[in-house]
Amino acid sequence: MAAQTNPFQRIFGKIGQTPLIPIKNVGSRGMKLYAKLEWCNPFGSIKDRPAWWMIKEGERNNILKKGESIIIEPTSGNTGVALAGMCQALGYNAEMVVPKRVSIETKGIMKDMGVKMLETEDDLCPRVGPGTDQAIALAKAIVKGTPSKYYMPNQYKNEANFQAHYETTGPEIWDSTNGKITHFITGIGTGGTITGVSTYLKKKSPSVKTIAVQPQRDHHLQGLRNIEESQMPDVLERRAETIDDWKTISDDDAFNTLREAGKKENLFLGPSSGATLRAALDLADNVKDGVGVVIFGDSGHKYWSVFDKFNVFTREEFVKLQDRGKYNSKPLFLKHQLPSNK
Repeated sequence: MAAQTNPFQRIFGKIGQTPLIPIKNVGSRGMKLYAKLEWCNPFGSIKDRPAWWMIKEGERNNILKKGESIIIEPTSGNTGVALAGMCQALGYNAEMVVPKRVSIETKGIMKDMGVKMLETEDDLCPRVGPGTDQAIALAKAIVKGTPSKYYMPNQYKNEANFQAHYETTGPEIWDSTNGKITHFITGIGTGGTITGVSTYLKKKSPSVKTIAVQPQRDHHLQGLRNIEESQMPDVLERRAETIDDWKTISDDDAFNTLREAGKKENLFLGPSSGATLRAALDLADNVKDGVGVVIFGDSGHKYWSVFDKFNVFTREEFVKLQDRGKYNSKPLFLKHQLPSNK
């Protein structure tokens, strides 16, 4: 009898090479604007890239061992989803430490993939920042207690996070624009995407401008980090000089922009992508010539509870976009896409 193949094992070769599409109908622009659709990665976000690189690095260095190691990671969502799926495919046990405000859909996805979930409150440790800083503190404390039991990739510090984007995302953008890119716009989370891509692009053309997008203080844009209220991750701090400008986007502006993108472009954006698009549109209105590339980190599939809470979409609008939105892909957590009938 032939051995069964775990279907998840076939997905690793599908990470990367995501589409680059023009933004045509939103805003009035001088600069040509394109979006890189990272939701087309198998587990639905840009975090598939560093998650895979960090796992492989741990295995190469023999600090991640089958049958022995438990992978534990602090995450605001997408890295946790990617690691959860990869652990399920590779046979590792996983624990994720997440801020309480992470969407219920995201937490449900990870739990259904067999992850042990730990949630943190912002006042868990008053001496550190809110959100993911709390999760980082708790994860480090757990590992410190039994270091031989756990492998913590630590996306906020791990150089493999930077390397994943320097080796893959950056070259893909350069090749897709035929080297004509003049502006790169992306959100700040761990700093891996912005520093990895920016370092690569500036090596190819030092005149490329890199714009970092951060959310307002006390925000609700999962996956982004406000550097004024949270600690700057080591991955970002190492190469912060590759950033030319910073833009702060409010929750309202991000949600309004992703709503507009849904209506005018038929694109189903996640909250962080609404923020990056808003910053890109503002920039494009003030740049006469050039080629801008903005990162869409994930789609709206995991955020019905957020969109409902902030009146971004009706249930009918949400369902229509997830079913018939342009360039929609099918991430490996489909049963979590639909909101309830409540």
